[in-house]
Amino acid sequence: MERARALLLLVLASALGGCGLAGTTTAAGAGAASEAQQAADAKRTEAQVKQQIEASYSQAAEQRRAADTDAQ
Repeated sequence: MERARALLLLVLASALGGCGLAGTTTAAGAGAASEAQQAADAKRTEAQVKQQIEASYSQAAEQRRAADTDAQ
């Protein structure tokens, strides 16, 4: 009887452990997809910031040229 009870507990623990493993795998997959999305968003943001910086440099250069022209 003890042996049957131990076997039953072992089977139940294995079954429940498998469910937890499946849940963990699903969560890891969702986490990886989220990280990939965050990386794509970060690259887009980086490109926008670089574009804004280049526009600022161009505007500053144009203002310097205009000031030089006015000074002459």
